[in-house]
Amino acid sequence: MQLHLKPRLGTLVLAIIGAFIFQGLGLPLPFLFGPMTACLLAALSGARLKGMGNLSTVARTILGVAIGASITPEIVNRIPQLLGSVALIPVYVALIGLVGVPFFRRLGYDPATSWYAAMPGGLPDMVAFGKEAGGDARALALIHATRMLIIVTLAPILLTLLYGASLSGALGEPARNVPSVELIMMAAAALLGWQVGERVGLFGASILGPMMVTAALSMGGLIHYRPPVEAIVVAQLFIGLGIGVQYVGVTFRELRSFIFSGIAFVVILAVLAASFTEIVTLTGLAKPIEGFLAFAPGGQAEMTILALAAGADLGFIIVHHLTRVVIVIMGAPIAARLAGIRKAK
Repeated sequence: MQLHLKPRLGTLVLAIIGAFIFQGLGLPLPFLFGPMTACLLAALSGARLKGMGNLSTVARTILGVAIGASITPEIVNRIPQLLGSVALIPVYVALIGLVGVPFFRRLGYDPATSWYAAMPGGLPDMVAFGKEAGGDARALALIHATRMLIIVTLAPILLTLLYGASLSGALGEPARNVPSVELIMMAAAALLGWQVGERVGLFGASILGPMMVTAALSMGGLIHYRPPVEAIVVAQLFIGLGIGVQYVGVTFRELRSFIFSGIAFVVILAVLAASFTEIVTLTGLAKPIEGFLAFAPGGQAEMTILALAAGADLGFIIVHHLTRVVIVIMGAPIAARLAGIRKAK
């Protein structure tokens, strides 16, 4: 137990130091980018870091509650207005696959690894599906971790420079301003949604389970607040830490091959994301910031944090990301089998 506890404690201390350094320098989202940067640099330097296990999962449940609390009757009534931009998501995912799979095949990856490296889904799901299909799990993990790292790093810069976002939006009310009854209900929704979601095999259970339970409470008029700012800050810290520790034990060969492949693919994704952002913006289907965040091919947790910081329409953004995730999770394995991609005997 001590052998596991010491690296985890050291990793947590490093993440907290990184957060306070970034905060002292006045950099945006210090409790996300500080831990991410500190852990990334330490991992690439050969430090023995270790992820936080279930604590990281608990952090994601906080963001699931934040998303669910943003699903109000007003958002639900607006869903018909969102169908125009949501209808572009399947086209977006299909184009990413049509471009991405041949791209990775040209780089020498096997069919299963190429398929799941190109899919814009969550890291754990794509690694699991790819491994089941006979792909290279380590390559998939590093390619998707690199995608997340670069998107999370560049998105705030682009939001600030291109769209004039300040990223200083209120992440939430202080805990003292949130009624105790609602705090208890949010905690219960996080725990219940996560555990039930895992029991029934819900993909992304740590976010989607709490989101569904909290959305029901919000729609019923029982919850009127998002999780307090202190909880969102803690969630940022663990998510930033989690991205950084993905690079523990990276070899020079992996750095040269897998990570550079991920960097090159992000360029392709950026072109496609920018194109669809322009389409929804110019056609009046979305405002620029919402359009950018809705089509940014990052994870739900990271995009939720950026949306909160930018003061963007969280409901609009999450509807699009959920649609993308559902299409990838449900469609990628089926399409892979139809394409003849299956584990060799």
